[in-house]
Order: sequence, then C-alpha cells, then structure tokens
Amino acid sequence: MKYSLTGFFLIILLGLLFAAPAAADEVYRWNFKPAENNQPSDTEEVYKELLKKYNGYFIGDTDNKELYLTFDNGYENGYTSDILDVLKEKDVPAAFFVTGHYLKSAPDLVKRMKKEGHIVGNHSYHHPSLPEVSNERIEKELDKVKEAYTRLTGDDDMLYLRPPQGTFSERSLKQSQQLGYINVFWSFAYVDWETEGQKGPEHAYQRIMKRVHPGAVMLLHAVSEDNAKALEKVIDECQEQGYTFKSLDELVLKTP
Repeated sequence: MKYSLTGFFLIILLGLLFAAPAAADEVYRWNFKPAENNQPSDTEEVYKELLKKYNGYFIGDTDNKELYLTFDNGYENGYTSDILDVLKEKDVPAAFFVTGHYLKSAPDLVKRMKKEGHIVGNHSYHHPSLPEVSNERIEKELDKVKEAYTRLTGDDDMLYLRPPQGTFSERSLKQSQQLGYINVFWSFAYVDWETEGQKGPEHAYQRIMKRVHPGAVMLLHAVSEDNAKALEKVIDECQEQGYTFKSLDELVLKTP
C-alpha cells in the first residue's frame, strides 16, 4: 500500500495525538508496604528508583533504631499546640508540612515551630495534586508557601516538600528538585486524618506502635485529637524500646 507524503505525515500526527501519556507524566499515588513484627516497610520498585534519581526519601537507615516524626498541617483543628507542648517537654524534633491555609490561619503556631527548632516544610499553597498541574503552577504553589513563611518568620530556608495528596510523577519530582526541594514521603501512616469517628488515644497508640520500625519516617496528622493525646505515651514507649527521634536534617544532610 502506498501513501502520499501528506498522508504519511497525517498518520504520524494522529499517532502522536493518540499515543499513551509520556512516562514522565504518569501519575503515581504513594503507598508503602507495612511489614510484620515492626520490621521496616517497603514500597514499589519504580517509586524507589524515582526517589533515588531525584534525591527523595521515604525511610531512613533501617539498621538503626531512629525515627523521624513528620506532621501534615493543612487545617488547624486545635491540636498542634498540644503536640508542640509534648515535643518541647520531651525534647523531640519534628517536621511540620504546611499549606497556605495553615500559614494564614495559624501564624503563631508556625512561628512557634520555628522558634522551638522544628522544621517547617512545604505542603503547597492550595494542596493540588502536583503531577496533574503544569510546571508553572507547581512553581507558584511552592513559591507562595515559601514567601508567606519568610514574611512570617524571616527565615527563607525551606528545603523539604511533602507532595500534597501523596501524588507524584517523574515530572513533578524533577520540577520540585529543580526548585530546590527534597521530596519526603513516608514509611509509616494510618488513617488518622478523619476528624469524625476518632477511636481514642489508646487506639492511636496501638496503631502507631504496631507499625513503628527502624528508620521510620512517620506521617501523622495534627487534626487528630487521638494523636495529640497519644503522642507522649508513644514517645516514651519508643524510647523505652531503644529508639531515638531525629530531625530530617540528620537524615538528609548527614555528612560522610
């Protein structure tokens, strides 16, 4: 069968229009694979490959009993102050990933985080799925948070990003890295963000302790009253078991 030159290019054009999306734009939703008996979690091989390529993290050194507490803060529900009280009393560092709404609604708590030595990370301004928006929108989302944080605290050091909704793609990882961010996912979490149907601090304590493991990057949500009330007991028990709480800086910025 013979085609004219025009027909040939038309076929090529149609193929491009209907081709599958580029691999760099494939949208992934973060997940981890919890293990039994407090052994380290794992995740998908493709996720690990992408994190390695773009200098992202989801877990620390699994040979050491070190833990990294992180909290996602989007809407203040009254419990971050209690969490900060516990962290101060126990001298435990944490990272708080904040949205634009949080910076506007809880500025005094953000300033307190900074003052008490915690990391404040970027969780985007409007909490969109980053792989599903343009590079320009990603840049605006992240810049608006950093600018608001700097105006509030005078600090322009915002190094870490927690991708909103746990979604990402190779493109969003690359774009955020080029903007100077280190993506931090997690190796531990449970359904703690639903404000209705909380089952009490003992339930939160049991869920957390069941999944604690060496090198865990722990994701907790500050909207959970149960988390806030269980946190002191969790810290005490983890330390009793020989765990040490570390800052993300000690994980990411470690020197040889």
